[in-house]
Amino acid sequence: MNYVTFGGVTIGLCILGYQLTLWWPGRKGLKDPLKHAARLLPFLASWCYGCLTTLGIAGLIGTASSSVLGLSNWLGDAALLWGVGEQPGQLAARETFTPLSGPGNCLVLILTAVFAAAVKKAGDGTRGELTRGAWCGITLGTSAGVAGFAAVPLAQAVNAIADAVYRSV
Repeated sequence: MNYVTFGGVTIGLCILGYQLTLWWPGRKGLKDPLKHAARLLPFLASWCYGCLTTLGIAGLIGTASSSVLGLSNWLGDAALLWGVGEQPGQLAARETFTPLSGPGNCLVLILTAVFAAAVKKAGDGTRGELTRGAWCGITLGTSAGVAGFAAVPLAQAVNAIADAVYRSV
């Protein structure tokens, strides 16, 4: 199982804060709140994808996800140590780890193809949102906080959808 450090979570929260700052509509968001909330959907969808890649995925996808998490842990720990003088350390992982089932892993492979196509097709602004969302999901998906707990129902939903799809085939 992947683990996350204080630095990795800090990187994930920095990405989340950056994205929310770019998205924040200000007072004009009061005029059409659904339109402005919908602008967060690409980031949220790619966050979910990134989170799923940390939940027991092996192979190339799991290796890429673990590499991103390891790099984020290292960068975040270095930033904490050299930036603010905080000692880095490993965070406690979620106690309720829900790995993906076999069909759930198959669905993540399908989502990887969809994610790659979406990144390729997206314009420059949306491409950045998609990559930031996946990166943020990878770093926060294994944390013990709220984002980590969101991974449990996400994994359960993917497992249920995949089981239904693969049973009907």
